[in-house]
Amino acid sequence: MPFKVAIVGRPNVGKSSLFNRIVGSRLSITDDQPGITRDRIYARAEWLTKSFRVIDTGGIDIGDAPFLNQIKAQAQIAMDEADVIVFVVDGRQGLIESDHYIAKLLYKTEKPVILAVNKIDDISMINNAFEFYALGFGTPVAVSTIHGIGMGDLLDEIMKHMTDEDKLYDDSVVQFCIVGRPNVGKSSLTNAILGEERVIVSDIAGTTMDAIDTQFRKDKRDYVVIDTAGIKKRGKVYENAEKYAVLRALTAIERSDIALMVIDGTEGVIEQDKHVAGYIADYAKAVVIVVNKWDLIEKDDKTMKKMEEKIKDEFKFLDFAEVVFVSAKNNSRVHTIFPALNRAFENYNKTVSTSVINDLLMDATAMNPTAIFNGGKATYSYTTQVSIKPPTFVLFVNNPDYVHFSYLRYLDNQWRKAFDFTGTPIKLLLRKKV
Repeated sequence: MPFKVAIVGRPNVGKSSLFNRIVGSRLSITDDQPGITRDRIYARAEWLTKSFRVIDTGGIDIGDAPFLNQIKAQAQIAMDEADVIVFVVDGRQGLIESDHYIAKLLYKTEKPVILAVNKIDDISMINNAFEFYALGFGTPVAVSTIHGIGMGDLLDEIMKHMTDEDKLYDDSVVQFCIVGRPNVGKSSLTNAILGEERVIVSDIAGTTMDAIDTQFRKDKRDYVVIDTAGIKKRGKVYENAEKYAVLRALTAIERSDIALMVIDGTEGVIEQDKHVAGYIADYAKAVVIVVNKWDLIEKDDKTMKKMEEKIKDEFKFLDFAEVVFVSAKNNSRVHTIFPALNRAFENYNKTVSTSVINDLLMDATAMNPTAIFNGGKATYSYTTQVSIKPPTFVLFVNNPDYVHFSYLRYLDNQWRKAFDFTGTPIKLLLRKKV
C-alpha cells in the first residue's frame, strides 16, 4: 500500500506551498485568498530513495466561509486515508482558536501528527514555534516554504513513520496494470488476457481504493493484473468523475511493476496518450506499449515497422519500451504481450556489478570527455547501483552543478548499449564526492 501523508491546517497557512516544496513542482494552486484549495490534490514525492504520496487539502476553519463544509469533508477524507498527518500552522500569526479546533479533530483520528510551524523565515523567528507546544503534538518542526528552510528536517520526521510495507506477493510475481485513454480497448484486453488463460487463481481486493488484483498463472509463471473498479460514492462527497478516474489509474500504476499502455491503432498517437505516458514516466515504471485494434488496419509488410518508429518518435521519453500489436476483440496476437512483459520485468529488477559499471563509466568518460559547464568541468570518480525497480545508479562527481543534462543522457545511452534495459527506465543520480 502506498504510504500517504496528508497536509492539513486552517486556510492560508501555507499548506499548498508546503505540498509544492515536497513534491518538487507547482501542482497545487497557491493564493493568498483563503479557501482556494477546495479539493484534495494527490502527488508522488521522494525522499532518501523512498517514495510516498502527498495529499493537499482545503483549509479547515470554524467560520461559515463559502465551500467550508465541502473543504472540511475533503480534509476529513484525506485524514482518513493518510498514514501520517502534517499539521501546518502559521508562525507569524501565532496560535489561534482555529488551530485548537483542528487539533481536536486530529486527536480523534488517532494518526501520527507532525506539527509544522510555517513562515519561520530566519533564525530570529525560531522562538515563534515554541507556543505551539500547547497543541500537544510534541516538538514542532520550524519551516519556511518560501525559502525551503527546515524541509529536510520535516521529511526526516515523516520517514520515521514509514516502514517497509508488507508484501502482498512474492518478488517473482509479475505485477502489471493496463492503462490508456478511454475507448482504446483496455477492458477487452484485460478480458482477452485472462480469458485466454482460464487459470485465474483468485480475485483479491486491492490494498488501495478501487484497485482489484486478479492473479493468474501462465507457462509456470505467476502474474497479477491490477485493474480498477467502478466509481464509488464516498459518503456525501461526490468526486469529479474525470479526476477520480485519473486517481484510480495512478493508483494502479503505482502498485504495478509494469504498465501496459494501450493505444488505438486506428487513431495512432494523440495528445491524450502522451498525458497517460507522462504519468507512467513520473512513476518510473517498466512499460510495454500495446497497439490495439490491429485487425482494423490496412497493412503490408512495412506497416508494423512504420507504426513502431512513429510511436518511438512520439514517446521519446519511453523509447526503451517494446511495442506489440494485438486485436483484443479477436484475441489475436495477445500471446505476444507475455514475452515483452517478462523482458521488462527481468530488466526492471536487473542488477549490475560495481566493477563492471565503473569500467563502463571510465570508458564512457574517456571516449567522450566532459566539457566546461557552469564555470567548471565535471570529473567522475565512482559509480554504484543503489536499487532496482527501476535500476538506479549513483555517480560521484566533483560538482553536480558542472554536469550538463545532455551528458547524463549520453551516459544513459552508454548504459543501455552495454546492458539490456529493454522495457525499463533507469535512473542516474549525481552525488558530490566528499
